[in-house]
Amino acid sequence: MKQKDLEIILQKVPNYESPNPFIEQYMTPASIAADIIFIAFGFGDIQDKQIVDLGCGTGIFSFGAKIANAREVTGIDIDEQAIKIAKNYAEKNKENIEFITIDVKDVETECDTVIMNPPFGAQKSNRWADRGFIEKGFEISKVIYSLHLSKTIPFIEKLVSSLNGEIDFKKNYLFPIKHSHFFHKKKVENVDITLLRILTKR
Repeated sequence: MKQKDLEIILQKVPNYESPNPFIEQYMTPASIAADIIFIAFGFGDIQDKQIVDLGCGTGIFSFGAKIANAREVTGIDIDEQAIKIAKNYAEKNKENIEFITIDVKDVETECDTVIMNPPFGAQKSNRWADRGFIEKGFEISKVIYSLHLSKTIPFIEKLVSSLNGEIDFKKNYLFPIKHSHFFHKKKVENVDITLLRILTKR
């Protein structure tokens, strides 16, 4: 399958019905999700691997990983409504993916690879939320693919180093955030984000 074909498929994954601003629910664009899946596939981190999508939302990374021949995929999110949407879409498309409603801090499932777009921690009520996702990734997986605000990368690098991990790949994207909450001032705001591939040395 070509990357563009995967992107077209992922464009059909349903979005949030009522996104929650306090946990920063912004669906990863299909173009970015498809690119990350192809990068992870190229590193040998998806095919025949056990994948966990932390903070999966409606499951765009989960579906992408399964289409890219992951052996087993589990999507995890605290939002019951988002998990319901993901489950319904998986059933509709006969995709064997397990979706679980649980707080990330309570996750115990181990895997080969974590792929995630955690909360950016941009809201005061959600400050440093991405740290908990990184720490959980270190607990349960060998490799982490994670998206972060580019301006926070120095902090993430220090965190990874303190956990005895290693960042061996980075890629920058413009992440379009559409007007979806009362505090948004623009129809679309492009935010600089960075993908990190982190080796946890488990």
